[in-house]
This record gives sequence, C-alpha cells and structure tokens, in this order.
Amino acid sequence: MEPEARELGCIVNDMSDMVVVDLDCTVTAELEAEDGFPEEEARNVLDVTQGLKALFQNEDDEGDDDDGEDDDSGTDHFNSEKSGTQLQRCERHKGGSSRLPDTFQTSNLLFYERFKAYQDYMLGDCKPSEVEAFTADYLDKVLEPCDWMALWCTDVFDVLVEVRDLDLKALKACVKLALPLQCDTRGCEITEEAMNSLLEATQHKVSLQELQVVYDESGDFDQTALALEHLRFFYKHIWREWDDEDEDDDFDYFVRCVEPRLRLYYDILEDRVPAGLVAEYQSLLENCSKCFQQFSELRSTLCADSDSELDNVSMVEGLKLCDQLETFKRKLHIIENPLLRYVLAYKGNSRQQCVQSRGLRASGTKVVHVVTASCGIIQLQSLLSARLMPLCSSEDTEIQFHSEPVSAVDACHQGDVVIVLPGIYSVGSSIFIPDSITIEGFGFPDEVVIEKKVKGDSFVESAGADVRLSNIKFIQHDAIEGILCVRQGTLNMENCVLQCETTGVIVRTSARLTMNMCDLYGSKGAGVEIYPGSVCSLVGNSIHHCKDGILIKDFASELDGMPSITMENNGIHNNEGFGVILVKPGNGEHLVPADRTEEDTAAHVAKDEQQEGVIAPHSAASSSSSETPTSSSSSSAPVQPEAAEASGTDGDVASVTGRKWQLSRQLSRNKEASCSRAVQDLMEHQIFVSVQGNQFKRNGRGDFGTFFY
Repeated sequence: MEPEARELGCIVNDMSDMVVVDLDCTVTAELEAEDGFPEEEARNVLDVTQGLKALFQNEDDEGDDDDGEDDDSGTDHFNSEKSGTQLQRCERHKGGSSRLPDTFQTSNLLFYERFKAYQDYMLGDCKPSEVEAFTADYLDKVLEPCDWMALWCTDVFDVLVEVRDLDLKALKACVKLALPLQCDTRGCEITEEAMNSLLEATQHKVSLQELQVVYDESGDFDQTALALEHLRFFYKHIWREWDDEDEDDDFDYFVRCVEPRLRLYYDILEDRVPAGLVAEYQSLLENCSKCFQQFSELRSTLCADSDSELDNVSMVEGLKLCDQLETFKRKLHIIENPLLRYVLAYKGNSRQQCVQSRGLRASGTKVVHVVTASCGIIQLQSLLSARLMPLCSSEDTEIQFHSEPVSAVDACHQGDVVIVLPGIYSVGSSIFIPDSITIEGFGFPDEVVIEKKVKGDSFVESAGADVRLSNIKFIQHDAIEGILCVRQGTLNMENCVLQCETTGVIVRTSARLTMNMCDLYGSKGAGVEIYPGSVCSLVGNSIHHCKDGILIKDFASELDGMPSITMENNGIHNNEGFGVILVKPGNGEHLVPADRTEEDTAAHVAKDEQQEGVIAPHSAASSSSSETPTSSSSSSAPVQPEAAEASGTDGDVASVTGRKWQLSRQLSRNKEASCSRAVQDLMEHQIFVSVQGNQFKRNGRGDFGTFFY
C-alpha cells in the first residue's frame, strides 16, 4: 500500500492540471477504504492537494484583478457588474387612465448626488459665461445620440416621441412623433395632424428639458435619464437669467452660485428654513426677474451713438433699473448664503401677526393660571402660602388650572399671572405672548422645564408691552428660528436657562429686553441678536458655547435709530466666533486686500500700535486678554490681576476710553471679501450705554469684532 501511495503522489505532482478537481474526493475515499493507510503518508497527500487548490485559486484571483483594472467606468454612477437598470420606475397610469408608458423616477435624488454631478461632471470650475459650453460637453458624453423613446412633456400635453438626433449647442433634440399617437392632454384635444403641424413649426426640435426618458429595464438609458434630470433641475432651480451678465465673470460659478442655491433648495425641502423667509425669497426672485426683463427690453431699444433726448431719458431709467436689479441680487445672495441668511435677511414669522392683544377682561377680573400635571398636598400648601394668597387677596381675582403652558398663555388677558409648577412640559406649538403678563416657575429653573420637540418656526414670541419671565428652563429641539424673540414691547427675563438649537434670543427693532442672571448656551448662531432701534440690558448673564456670543446689527447708515445696549457683569466665554460682534454695511475701505498675507496684516497693525499706542490682540487666544473700552459714565468693577490675565475682564478699562485697537486676522473666505476685525472703539458707535465688569475668555476669534457685508 505504501508504494501505491507514493505512486499516487507522483501522479498528482505530474498531472495536477488534470486531476486537481476530483483529487480531494478521490484521495479521501481511498483513505477511508484502506484501514492500514499510514497517518503520516495521508497527511502528505492532503497537503499536496490543498497546495494545488490554493495555487489555482490565486491564479484565478489574479486574473479577476487584471480584468477589474482594465475596466474603466468613466463617469458611470453605477457598478458595471450589475445588470439592468438601477433607477426606479415612475408609474404614470397608476390611479389614472393614462395610456403613456412609464418613465424613470429621477426627481427624488439626494443633495450629495446632485452636488457630485454638478461639481465633478457637469460644471466643474467653469465661469458663468462658460456654463452653456460645459453643459453641452457633459451632455455630449453621456446622452444616447439617437433612437430612444421619451415623453415630450409641456403644460398642455404629454406625448410619446422618438429622439432621432441631438442639437447640444441649443440644448434641443430632433424628435419624431411615435405612431400610433399616444398623448395625454390637459383641457384640450390634440389630433395627430395638429401634433405633426406643431413639430413642423419647431423644425421637429424640442427642448431637452421637456423630455422624460421612457423606462427601460436594460439599464442602457440610465445615464441619459439622469443627465436630463440634472439639466432640468439646474435650469429650473439653480440658473438665473442674469448670471452670465455679471461684470465680474472671473470666479468659480459652482462655488459662488450653484452650491449655496442647491443647499438652500434642500434646506427648504427639508423644512429647515422659516416659511416667512421662503416667501420672501420667492418674492425677491419674482421681482428680480421682472426687473431684469424690463432692463433688458430697455437696453435693447437704446442706440449707442444716439444723443436724442428720448435716449437720454431711457438711459436714466436704465440706470435706475440697473441699481434696483443689483439691490435684488444682493438680497437674494444674502438669503442663499447660510451664514448671512438669518443675520441680515429674515424679518420674522408672519404667523405671530394673527395673535392679537386681548387687553383687560370686560369684567375687570384677573386670573392666576396654575400649570401642573399633578400636584401633591405639601406642594399645594406651599404654593398657596407663597404665591396664591398674596396674588388672590382681592375678590376680583380667580384661579384656573391647566395641564400645559400653551393653553395657559392662550387664556391670558392683560395683567394675568401664569405659575408653572415643577415638571417637564413638552409643547407642540409656539408660545405667543401678546399681552402684558407674568410667567414664572415655582422652583429652580432646572425643575421647571418647557421643551419644544416639534419642528416649527419659533418657540417663544413676546409682543406685550410689559412681559415678565422668570425661573424657567426652555429647551429647543429641531428648530428653525430662535428660542425666544422679542417682537415688540418689553420683556423682563430673570433667572432663566435657555438651551438653544439655532439662534438664541432675538431683540427686534423698537423692542426692549432686560435679561438678568440667565444662562444661555448651544446656539448655532448668536446667543443674543440685537437689532437696530432696540434697547437691550444684559446684566449678570452667562452666554457660552454659541457660534457668537452677542451679535449687534448696527445699521445706523440705513435705518433711523441705533440699538442702545447695557452690558454689565456678564460672562461671555467658549464661543466659536467672537464674544461680541457688530454687523455693519461695508464699503471698500473696510475690506482687507485679498493679496495681503496674514503676516503683512499683523505687521501693519503692529506699526499702527507703535504710532497710536493701541492695544491689539494678535490671535484669538491673546485677544481674550485685551482691555475693553467703556462708557465714560460707567464705573469700573474691582478685578483681581490673576482674573484679568486669565479671563480678559474689562473692569479696569475706564481709563482707556478712546483707544483704538484692531484685529490682525483676515477673515475673508471668498471673493466677496467680507471681513471681520476688532472694533476700533466701542464708544465710537454710540450704542453702548454702559459696558463694565464683563468677563471674556476662550472665544475662538476674540472678544470683539466687526463684520462688514
């Protein structure tokens, strides 16, 4: 048996290509048949078998790898190994009587899919004047040149056609009517003869944007369907008819226009933009389009060599239209920019206007509204002795109980009081306060929690003449607007905690806010936004872990009135941007040249320091220890030297009023060159009534800055 085993091993070595497939089972069967087969010899035979199988497996894998390296998918979005279409079917006859074939479902693409298509394949780094050429080149690479079926879709009819040729320069296709006629009409009847007459009038050419590719399971027309969807979406939602008329054509069109407009589209689609701002944007688009059409028509009638009085008048009108057009374009750009959208553009939610002030009750009675889900005897006794007995001492006062805060506030008239007992109250709608009422938590803020989890435009809106809010913690989830907005009137807020989601507290024009001993954090925008013409007093608050601490909109050059601000003994720390930032309309003199390096700017500031004796922070870290100008009427709070070095207090800065200091960081990120720098002198802006005792530390870009737009 031993010689036979050796002989078998030799056969395997010499003729492995012939017996390797059945070798494993052959050897195993023979080993089982022969009980006297030596264990060591059997192991050798099995080792040879496994080695040969591994050798051939490696060769097969290498062959597969070589085949994969030769496969170049180019701009294909799908794996070439997968057979059939990767797109879904859009059923046209579902629930209706349409006789037309189904098409590809391409309208539900995700943001990143469109983003990648425009950036990598269709537009790249083209300029506005090159968009048509780049688009035609993209379509030439991916569209099937002829012999594919499509639906020609218009506002009046949908008809089945066959594509015979492409005119990519004009973004059109030469089509032929498919027979027998398959057509769906809306409000009219169209015959085959009428349709042929229409095609002859257009020389059988229709816009590629009006074509929907007929569904095909083979996958051969996937790229054609996707390319037409990208083209259609681009000219409907991204392209503006005035884009290629910008005098400054030397910029990346995708970065400056396509990306922000695409992001705005999906933000609106996913309910991340307030309804009021969406309506404002649509109105601006419509007005800008009308203005551009008027300007284009007027420009076409002007003669360059004419000196007639009529042409001179038309020239003046054209200049006015041009200026108006630029204003519309600037406002659109602000809304399209996610960084400026809420800072400069949004004027508020129109829904709050429908909430009218109720005034005093006709009976003259006042009501104390108690909010609680359940109440124990001891807690009720404490409530009676501490709050209800003092408030209900007169006969014209009554008590009402509510299970949640929104219904209590909605039932309030002027002079009512809402007392919220400890608990966590989840609300599904906004809280509007149109009357002068008092809302207070009966306990510590962490014990009295009101949270809003449902997506909406606002959380708390105050419009009463004298609203008081205290001892409550507000938590905002999945929000679009800020956590609290003072639309008009006066809001006095004390000892509250505000856990923000988007922006924090907003003080609108002509409104007043007194905010004392509050804790505000988590805002993705500014912790406190102060509008022109408002009055804001911030005393003893902690504003931290926001995008910016306090944002002041100083539009004195555009509006009648400046904000009036008091800041005393606040802790403003750990914010990503500035502790306090002013937003101002910019002009050329505020902008740092794009070609100036950061080192040159720092050197220039250092030279100014020597000449004028300024205090200039040179980095975000060092700026936090700079001194802050204060009002000459404000007193200085005593501060320990160690604390001044660590946290950058402004307690001893009364003596440095009038000093100028600048920020050495250039913050221009694009060719619009909006920049941010330190405030030269806070008191020059005439907006600060008092600034003292504030502590600034670990703010990412520094304590104070100005943003010019």
